[in-house]
Amino acid sequence: MAQSPAPFDPLRLATSLTWLWAESCFVIAARNWMILTGQPGAAGEAQRMVEEKVRISAELALGAMAGRDLQAGIDHVSRKVSANRRRLARPRKAA
Repeated sequence: MAQSPAPFDPLRLATSLTWLWAESCFVIAARNWMILTGQPGAAGEAQRMVEEKVRISAELALGAMAGRDLQAGIDHVSRKVSANRRRLARPRKAA
């Protein structure tokens, strides 16, 4: 028997979107800083940024076509953004 989907929880969705927004702001600022200051790895970071956007857009579109609910899509994107935030927050070794 198929498991019924979780009921829609607007408070959880709002909280998830708020955290996603906050972490995204950090990731955008960190990437911009790397690129604008010409830090080592900036070109690779710019390439990674574009590849991630294409990949995540395709994953979300496929999920939506498969009937995945909105919260699951937000959770998926949030895991990716959180991983980027942790990676970009780590101190880098001087070149």
